[in-house]
Amino acid sequence: MTSPVSGTSSTSGSAASSSGSSAASIQTNFMNLLVAQLKNQDPLNPMDNSQMTAQLAQINTVQGIETLNTTLQSLLGSYNDSTAMAASSLVGHGVLSGGNSLALSGGAAGGGFNLAADADTVTITVTSASGQVVHQASLSDLKAGVQTFEWDGTTDAGTKAADGNYTFSVKATNAGKSVTSTPLKLSIVDGVSGGASAGTGTTLNTSSGAVSWSDVQQVL
Repeated sequence: MTSPVSGTSSTSGSAASSSGSSAASIQTNFMNLLVAQLKNQDPLNPMDNSQMTAQLAQINTVQGIETLNTTLQSLLGSYNDSTAMAASSLVGHGVLSGGNSLALSGGAAGGGFNLAADADTVTITVTSASGQVVHQASLSDLKAGVQTFEWDGTTDAGTKAADGNYTFSVKATNAGKSVTSTPLKLSIVDGVSGGASAGTGTTLNTSSGAVSWSDVQQVL
């Protein structure tokens, strides 16, 4: 940091007082400069009051912004900490988030979808890794919002599908008109990472990979 330089005979002398990056340091320097200007101003040509007022308003704005930023950072840190604590309680639970993957294990699989509006008919199509349609199911009279479904691994041919990874699609209609539907994958939470200490948002480590806390649509 630059050492203070004193001076009483000119405005520039006081302007060279201790410098700092914080608004408080800037305000101290500014006030020293203002006092020096008042002491050394020409009595026949005094400082313009409006100019002085504008300068004061500017320095107060800088200090206010710095204080606001500090407060927001503190609130963000508290929010991230509380989010990480809440997320840790989900270990072992299932969560629905954006995605159309469907994991069949032990003859059971599950997923979900988000309907933008009520739907009288919803068709779920399950496809194998090779792109072959293995199962279709129809649901009826569903309300808008997040819905879930289960599949026991039985194919349309009446056989049992092998455990593994599948995908699914959702088609919804109401009175013959298409309804927007978003597929949601089901994942089991294994752990939590991130948060304020890591400088990132909270992330859930799940059976299907990393899932952002903000992407979770429903906890099962």
